Amino acid sequence: MRLVSPPQLRLLGQFRLELGTETVELCRNGQRLLAFMGLRGRVSRTILAGTLWPEATEEHARGSLRTTLWKLPHGGPPLIGCCGDSLLVAPTLRVDVHILTQTALDVVEDRGPPFHAQPPLGLLTGEDLLPGWDEDWVMVERERLRQLRLHALDMLAETLIRQGRPALAMEAAWAGVRAEPLRESAHRAIVSTHLAEGNISEAVRHYDAFCRLLNEELGVAPSPRFARMLPEGLPARITPRGRDCLRGWFR
Repeated sequence: MRLVSPPQLRLLGQFRLELGTETVELCRNGQRLLAFMGLRGRVSRTILAGTLWPEATEEHARGSLRTTLWKLPHGGPPLIGCCGDSLLVAPTLRVDVHILTQTALDVVEDRGPPFHAQPPLGLLTGEDLLPGWDEDWVMVERERLRQLRLHALDMLAETLIRQGRPALAMEAAWAGVRAEPLRESAHRAIVSTHLAEGNISEAVRHYDAFCRLLNEELGVAPSPRFARMLPEGLPARITPRGRDCLRGWFR
């Protein structure tokens, strides 16, 4: 008996719908409909039609929705089902965004299976949601996922430090810095990793570099919390530009 893999909807990176071993090509409206439904799970026809065709009258928007639903793949279990005036995604459809969301939440809340063997760095540093799509509902969800990933990377770095895995902790911390260079929590994770390894000079050097970056880009200094991470007496030996940045907090 041949096992058939469940349908897969990939929204991280370029849109892709996989049915079994085949990638199914959809029209633009079909992609938008499945993407919206894949993110929401269950939506009323009115909200769905109004979101996807905001410039059309309600009658024309509903007509476009019916046409797009009719053009979805047939021949197997339906991807979209009906429940009264609502549409819902088939429970067999696997959406990569939900896997990312659950993994990130498990990391942030310190729950779920331990990742002693392989932390989920690849998933947390993967592609953005539907890059190039500029609809408002996509951009809102893209930013939500970006923030969730950044928080998960911060927490992952902290967890890996506690586990005594500084090299992987540094990878998680630097992934957060690359995603958002001015995000202090990611830089704190880098300094924490250096301190956990006893590399005090590296910790001070990175703190100093971040201090200069903030001063040049925003004209502000790091938070007092960040400064307190360094052993007492070290700030006095930071380079002059770094000391100038620090003085704003200690005057």
